[in-house]
Amino acid sequence: MKKALCIISGGMDSTLAAYMTREQGYEIIAVHFNYGQRTQAKELECFREISQSLNVKNPYEIDLDFFKDIGASALTDDSIDVPTTGVEAGVPVTYVPFRNGIFLSIAAAIAEKEGATAMVIGVVEEDSSGYPDCRESYIEKMQEAINLGTKETTTIEILRPLVKLSKAEIVKKSLECNVPLELTWSCYKNSDKACGVCDSCRLRLNGFKQAHATDPIAYV
Repeated sequence: MKKALCIISGGMDSTLAAYMTREQGYEIIAVHFNYGQRTQAKELECFREISQSLNVKNPYEIDLDFFKDIGASALTDDSIDVPTTGVEAGVPVTYVPFRNGIFLSIAAAIAEKEGATAMVIGVVEEDSSGYPDCRESYIEKMQEAINLGTKETTTIEILRPLVKLSKAEIVKKSLECNVPLELTWSCYKNSDKACGVCDSCRLRLNGFKQAHATDPIAYV
């Protein structure tokens, strides 16, 4: 069976991407990164439950403690507040410097080891107005670099099945694919009940609203 390495954060987007990949007949290799984010424990819990729901045999959990040392992001530096007004311009303070590039590089090493022909990342261009590492053009360049930097016998395609979808379309597709959305987490601030006001919560809630669906997770 062909193999695909799926980077799964524990969020709705990456979980849907993994489910879509399984539907395409791939064996799923699940990878999760702990990078010192505020909701690290909750996201790891979600990843483990999602991996079980996908029947993943040996999920990878990779610790990247250096992101805390770098800081410069509200997700990894507790001295920087997570914005809750929804009016932030430019690159959001929740941007983690080159995070997706680092994730993809490490994932490529695992994919090569496992003999995977595809890597899957749940980037959405709707988010890319602020996050430069969510752009499809960037992912294309990373794919080129990965294939240049691996063995001649290694050919890896980076799949981004959600890149052109809106959050409402992601919600609808998740419901169609019977994705266990109750196992997913999007909040940047809280690990018990989602705050409902950070950028990630706003995008998620708006997606459910536009899809005329109810979000199954708890909010403050």
